[in-house]
Amino acid sequence: MKAILAIAKRLIASDKISFIITALVVLCATSSGDVVLSNGNYTWLLAVLSPFFFVFYDFKKFIHLGASKRDYFFGCLISYGILAFCVSLVNTVIHLLVDPAYSARTVINLMDVCKWMENGIIAAGLQQMFFLLLVMIFLHVLLSMQTHWYGWLTDALLAAIICIFTPIAPLRAVLAGFFQMIMVNGNAVLHICICLLLSAALSLGGIVVLKRKTL
Repeated sequence: MKAILAIAKRLIASDKISFIITALVVLCATSSGDVVLSNGNYTWLLAVLSPFFFVFYDFKKFIHLGASKRDYFFGCLISYGILAFCVSLVNTVIHLLVDPAYSARTVINLMDVCKWMENGIIAAGLQQMFFLLLVMIFLHVLLSMQTHWYGWLTDALLAAIICIFTPIAPLRAVLAGFFQMIMVNGNAVLHICICLLLSAALSLGGIVVLKRKTL
């Protein structure tokens, strides 16, 4: 367990580029007009960037240092949990304290769009955290597969689903229903359970992929 925690600590410490890019975007992003996107939502960029560095840079580094694949993967999961919590906390604070400062504008925060705020601030923060955790694990597994044929097949399947389901009304409704379950979900307990189940399933798939992954 000490090795896993040490890896998680090193992963977060080495993720400086993701933190810097995210911070710059959050601080520098500006919008014009009466309706603007909350700067807090730009913190989600950290959840998108981090898996790229963990998979394409940190994996080789830790394996060369003698870490096991198992310790590396569980270290990544712990890191994603910590990052999801931090991003959710920062966006929630911005939504509560900074967004109301735009008195002459309508500030849109995805916590409202996704109906999470209907359940109170604590439940909304948890929903956001577990959703971001799901996103990071999904990206991690998808990126880990890219050097293999089944990674390319997965990319093709995802592209086909988007291209085929979007223009056909019944299939579009199915796709919309899926995103409503994992994102635009006002039922806090159901939403968190779905995110946790999908995260667990993806983690099991990630272990299988990692066993085949080579330097």
